[in-house]
Amino acid sequence: MAVTFEKHGQLHYVDPAGHHVSVGDHVLVPTEEGPEVAQCVWAPEGVQQADFGELPACLGPASDADLARDKANRKFRSQARVVVNRLVREHELPMKVVGIDYLDRHKEFHREVVVYFTAPHRVDFRLLVRDLAKVLQARIDLRQIGARDATRVTGGIGNCGRDLCCSTHLTRFEPVAMRLAKDQDLPSNPLRVQGACGRLMCCLKYEHPLYQDFVKKAPKIGSRVKTPEGEGKVIGHSVPSDSVVVRVDGTGEVTRCLQADVCPARKAFDTRPRN
Repeated sequence: MAVTFEKHGQLHYVDPAGHHVSVGDHVLVPTEEGPEVAQCVWAPEGVQQADFGELPACLGPASDADLARDKANRKFRSQARVVVNRLVREHELPMKVVGIDYLDRHKEFHREVVVYFTAPHRVDFRLLVRDLAKVLQARIDLRQIGARDATRVTGGIGNCGRDLCCSTHLTRFEPVAMRLAKDQDLPSNPLRVQGACGRLMCCLKYEHPLYQDFVKKAPKIGSRVKTPEGEGKVIGHSVPSDSVVVRVDGTGEVTRCLQADVCPARKAFDTRPRN
């Protein structure tokens, strides 16, 4: 099953371990700092073990005490963010806070507040750490992250209208090149194919094998094919729907046909002599 610690947040795959869990249920999931409350967003189902590897086991439903602790921690993170932003302004530091994490079961410290931020360069935040530790009464850990990680933390909506891949199902970032956009018949202007983080969209990378497989099987643009509507010429491809766009002879009608419904046709205007 899949769970998330934040609404519309990163998906984490978990072994139900025999527990009966439905979508929306709150369960306990093991982490490095101890069990934490997460919400089920993908009900348990059978999968191949090799596809997911060794999964952490669900520790069962979250109790009322677990839910109360989780609610209190969320409230503390919200209050801590207000404090951090205020002190950043007071110290006039060129940094932007993008996320706050709070650990109340740290192995070495009673309480720890982790602050994720972005900045154009290195920041001297020694005075900020001192003041934060005094106000929040906790150990402070400031971590500078890049644009892609910042977008993963904050989340958002992509060009496709769905939740960002990095903040939901992607587990690691891979390098993306403009060549991938060209292979997918997308604009060669980087500004047209960049994501919310300002870098090239991650989907260009993990969707690229689908386009490569499609090109191997689909008739080329300009080739002649036979379709249920008649013979015509291929004028475009539609990889997401596994279909080709054909202009039918005679009527000039443009139709979209599944690959399974088209087959090659001899060129209608091939007047070369044949032996």
